[in-house]
Amino acid sequence: MQRDDRAHLSQRTRNLRRVLVCAAAVPAMLITAACSSDSGDSKPKSDAGASAGQSASGSATPSASASPTLEPATYTTLPNPCKVLSDKTLGDLVPKADTAGKKGSSDEPSSRSSCSWSSLANNGVKGSQFRWLNVSLLRFDSDTARGSANTQAHTYFGNQVKDSQSVDGGTNAKVQPVSGVGDEATAVRYDLKKKEGLFKQETIVARVQNIVVTLDYNGAGLAGDKTPDADDIAKSAEKAVKEVVASISSAGKGTSAGGSSASPSSSAKSPSADASSSKSSDKKG
Repeated sequence: MQRDDRAHLSQRTRNLRRVLVCAAAVPAMLITAACSSDSGDSKPKSDAGASAGQSASGSATPSASASPTLEPATYTTLPNPCKVLSDKTLGDLVPKADTAGKKGSSDEPSSRSSCSWSSLANNGVKGSQFRWLNVSLLRFDSDTARGSANTQAHTYFGNQVKDSQSVDGGTNAKVQPVSGVGDEATAVRYDLKKKEGLFKQETIVARVQNIVVTLDYNGAGLAGDKTPDADDIAKSAEKAVKEVVASISSAGKGTSAGGSSASPSSSAKSPSADASSSKSSDKKG
C-alpha cells in the first residue's frame, strides 16, 4: 500500500510540474502575440501618415500665377499731324509756309506720324528770316512684355529729352520743365552756329497719357538779317505745343487698347530717327 501511495504521489508531482511549465509558457506566448499585433498596426499607421503628408504637400503647391492685367491705352488713335495747329498759329510761327504742311515719309497713322512747315521771309537788302517747325507724334499700346502704354510713353519721353540735348555743335544749352502741358513736358533750347547764320532752336517734348509729342521750332536771320530772340522762339514753341496737346485731347479717347501691340516697338525708333533727320536737314538752312 505504501508503495502504491508513493507511486501515485510521484505521478501527481510530475503532472503538476507540466502544468506549471505550460502556465509559465502562456504569458510569453501572449507577449509575443501582442508584440506581433503592435508591429502589424504600426505599419498601416505609417502609411496613413505618408498619405496625409502627400495630400498636404499636394494641396500646398501654388497654382500658376495669373497674367498681370494692364490698364488699356487711353488713346487708340492719332490726330492728323498736319491739322493739330490752326492756320493762325502757323501764320505766326511760319508766316510764309504752306499751311498744308509736309507729312513724314514713314508715318503709320495709328502709331506714329509727323508734319513739318518751313518759311523764308525775304526782307530785301536786310536779308531774310528763316523758320522751321516740326511736330512728331508717337502712340504706345499696353503690352504684357513691355508694360503699360503710359509707362512706355514715359520712358520714351525721357529718352527724347536726352536726345534733344545731344546735338553736335549746340551751345548755350538750357533745359527746363514746362508747366501746364500734358502729363509732363520739358523744353530744351540751344544755339547752333552755321555758315548761313546763327540758329535759335527750341525743342519741347510732352507726354499726354500714352502719346509723346516732340515739337521742334527754330529760326535764324540769314543774309545779314538779325538773329531771332531765343525767348520769342521759346514762347512761340510753347504756344504751339499746348495747341497740339489740345488737339490730341479733342481727337477722342478710346476705351480699350487698340491697334497692334507690336507696333510701339517697331515705331519707337522711327520717330526719333525722323526727327533727327529733319533736324539735320533743317540745320543746313
